[in-house]
Amino acid sequence: MPESDVAFEPPEEVVAIRQELELVLNSPDSTGKRVGDAKVGVYAFFDYDGEPIYVGQTAERLRTRIRRHLTNQRTDAVAMNVLDPFEVAEVEMWPFWDLEVNPSKETLNSAEFTVYSMVLKNSTFEAVLNEAAVPLAPVIVLPPSVRKRIVPSPIFERRRHPDIRVARRATTIAKLAQVISERQVRIGLRNTLLTQAKRLEHLAATRLEELSGPG
Repeated sequence: MPESDVAFEPPEEVVAIRQELELVLNSPDSTGKRVGDAKVGVYAFFDYDGEPIYVGQTAERLRTRIRRHLTNQRTDAVAMNVLDPFEVAEVEMWPFWDLEVNPSKETLNSAEFTVYSMVLKNSTFEAVLNEAAVPLAPVIVLPPSVRKRIVPSPIFERRRHPDIRVARRATTIAKLAQVISERQVRIGLRNTLLTQAKRLEHLAATRLEELSGPG
């Protein structure tokens, strides 16, 4: 068999996280349905500090869109360098079952903006890593959400170590900066780079203070 045809198993940690993600996507929401099966919905990603890092909407099924993000299968090469799946520790999903029968782009836009506004209030940096700003829209009442951790506990404890996260974040910034230097990009992507830099500085400074001790 040619080497190119050999199937390679992903690392055990990756397998474990994907299995946990499937459990999360299959979790029942307030209606008893599997939340990931909702065709229309809004979702948010949170890092190991509970900091919101991404907000999105979908009309192709929540599980499909979220899987694409977290397995780095975005079709846009620029978008693939915006969010490091390694940073995502929790996912929150708002399913809109009623929109499957009568789709309303206006309602979905409002739902996304409502979630975006809500998570920004709980953000240390008052920003997320979306490559484009979420368009202004009327705020609406959201359906009950499902929020769960997608990283099993032993792996979570290892991956949340600040030195590991500093290294990953610095690598993400370098890749994003390279993309910006080589392409014509929207101003929003430069803003994302700045937000990532602020997040890296905050994490590195917190780690230094922790190790330096009082005084």
